[in-house]
Amino acid sequence: MPHVFEYALVRAVPRPERGEFMNVGAIVYCASLRFLRCASDVDADRLRALDPALDVEVLADALRSMYQACEGTGPMARSSVGQRFRWLTAPRSTILQTSPAHAGLTDDPEAELTRLMTTQVRI
Repeated sequence: MPHVFEYALVRAVPRPERGEFMNVGAIVYCASLRFLRCASDVDADRLRALDPALDVEVLADALRSMYQACEGTGPMARSSVGQRFRWLTAPRSTILQTSPAHAGLTDDPEAELTRLMTTQVRI
């Protein structure tokens, strides 16, 4: 039986004032399965085409925070899965942003995460 899931793409925005971004990951949330996972794949050379002075360590720190929120560790440890997804997808003006959340139906949220990484990030 299919489950409703939501997802957002994770965008690296080296210079937020310019609004240019590159998809570097995805987040998938399925409330009925208490599923919240993320994946990322950063091509630093491609990102440097947007900003040659990009600080890759700042981006790596932001990605670590995203993973901690998905795992329920760190500052988000006491938040519910749904609260963590909403926090992750809240609009912000930083080096790491997300697309608007989109919804769908799935039998396998992990497979959806793999599909999103293949079709939206690693292209």
